Parts: sequence; C-alpha cells; structure tokens
Amino acid sequence: MQLEIRPDPAEVGRARRWARSRLAASVIAADESLAETMALLVSELVTNAVVHTGRPAVLRLYLPAEAADGATVRLEVDDVSGRAPAPRCPSGDATGGRGLALVEGLADRWGWSREGAGKRVWCELDRAAGTSAPAACGTGIVPYGGLAYEAV
Repeated sequence: MQLEIRPDPAEVGRARRWARSRLAASVIAADESLAETMALLVSELVTNAVVHTGRPAVLRLYLPAEAADGATVRLEVDDVSGRAPAPRCPSGDATGGRGLALVEGLADRWGWSREGAGKRVWCELDRAAGTSAPAACGTGIVPYGGLAYEAV
C-alpha cells in the first residue's frame, strides 16, 4: 500500500495518520508500541523527503501477513533527490539534524538505495524484538537487503 505525498510540510501529519490507520487495520493492531514508533519513523522520513527535495514523494508500508513475534513492518519513502541520506551529529543547541539519528536509534534496520533519478529510504521494525542500545551517531546505515514482504 502506498500514499502519494505532496511537497508540503502539512503532508507529514497526513502521512502519519494514514500509516496509523493502516496499522490499526492490520494483524498487528494490538502492538501500540510498534505503531507509535512507526508513526515517528514515518514523520522523520517523510519530513526529510519533503524538506530536502521540495518535490512529491511516495510512502509505502509493508505489513506482515501474520501477527507472529518477530514479524517485520517495513516503511519506504521514495523521493526524486539522488543525494544520499546523511546522518548528522548536530551540536546540542542545533534546532534540526536529528531525524536520521532517530531513525537509526528506533528502527531495527534502515538504509537506502538509488531508484531511477531518485532514492528510496527504508526502515524496518521487528515485532516484539528485544530492545538494544541505539547505535553511535552515523553508524547504522545498511544497503537495501531485498527482503520479501506482503503488501496489504
């Protein structure tokens, strides 16, 4: 399932509501922690696409077919910029630059791949996965893994 995102910061809230409604209608509806984390990840990745490109983007959500422990939820955002996502380590008083660090700390995996003239930034959350300490700033990016998911 996918949602077209217009190049407007107000789209971030719409994308978050859309993702929450899809999660609520899925087999993982009872996992509130995962849903809240996914909503935050949607906010960060959609914000990056809208703010840094000023162009439309596409949000995709892949949900597991079964509600088993360890089932994975995948989020992808495609945009038209060919620039690689670059996690930053902003100073303590900076007002921005923490989005990818949040993604890195909250997602079980994340990465990006080139898609035509643009790119796809993705992240995954494993249901009922053990918690781990966030990676040091800028150390968790991985290339696209090509895992199989059922689009619902």
